[in-house]
Amino acid sequence: MIVVTGATGNVGRPLVELLAEAGEEVTAVSRRPAEGLPAGVAHRRGDLAEVDGLGGLFEGAEAVYLLVAGLGDELRPREIVAAAMAAGVRRIVLQSSQLVGTRTDSVSHAILRTFEEAVRESGLDWTVLRPGGFASNAFFWADQVRAGRAVAAPFADVALPLVDPADIAGVAAEALRGPGHAGRTYVLTGPVAVSPREQVRALAGALGEAVEFVPLSAAEARSRLTRFLPEDAVDGMLSVMGEPRPEEQRVSPDVERVLGRGPSPFSAWAERNAPAFA
Repeated sequence: MIVVTGATGNVGRPLVELLAEAGEEVTAVSRRPAEGLPAGVAHRRGDLAEVDGLGGLFEGAEAVYLLVAGLGDELRPREIVAAAMAAGVRRIVLQSSQLVGTRTDSVSHAILRTFEEAVRESGLDWTVLRPGGFASNAFFWADQVRAGRAVAAPFADVALPLVDPADIAGVAAEALRGPGHAGRTYVLTGPVAVSPREQVRALAGALGEAVEFVPLSAAEARSRLTRFLPEDAVDGMLSVMGEPRPEEQRVSPDVERVLGRGPSPFSAWAERNAPAFA
């Protein structure tokens, strides 16, 4: 049996669907009730922050997809991994972040560094996924597009190879089910770097309507983001968006290596998710 934590999110939900389609016994774990799960998928309601309940979340699992909501600062990585081991789990696939490797001094990603250390030191079969920026971060613009067919964003022409969450789920499914992935760390990106201006152009194409791009300064963007995100997280985010390091702009071959096909472009994500912006 495979347990998927964070099972209702942008990666967890398509991962659950892929595993169910492949005939796997799947248990979806989330903090809130889960609707629309595939037939035959069990659900356990739970929180990785509640250490006393971890044994029940992992019970009966041979493999676990460990997805940390947000940056998980309230979590205890070593205790979570130890609970999985005590429950008989033999394989862990951890969703980490590319920034763990490229921004080793990042305070906001320290918790993910600790998770990586914990799974590597566990003695279990482990695989670490380090996705770059998510195509689905464009959902942040949905209200703007619906209200006024415009997007206000900084760093208009700074491009990053955004990864489709469905491709992360695809790689995760392979790592959970197949041989040859133990001890591997995969960096997951899209097929080409795409700028915010180009993303907005792709959304307009998917909608069949003009969408205006409105440039923001870094200071304006920071003021907006700190209304609902911690300052250190915002500063780190803007640093990556505005001054990405060469390896953060580089297209990784790992999606194609694992899936046998190239990663999906942002335009495909936009077409698939156009109803959220209509």
